[in-house]
Amino acid sequence: MSCQHLVCAQCAHPVIEGRCAVCRANRERMHNHGFAGLSPALIVGLLLALLFLTLVLKHLSGL
Repeated sequence: MSCQHLVCAQCAHPVIEGRCAVCRANRERMHNHGFAGLSPALIVGLLLALLFLTLVLKHLSGL
């Protein structure tokens, strides 16, 4: 969901404009994606790196 088409109940203006404190807080909350401030792409990249590292360690321990 995006805040482009949402109207603030406090000031009756589009939330995307951030005219009041309520608009700004909701806009920030809606634009905060990911886990612990990390973007979804970064999380996927970290998981792939962990998978690769696990496979390398498993392969090395089998030698």
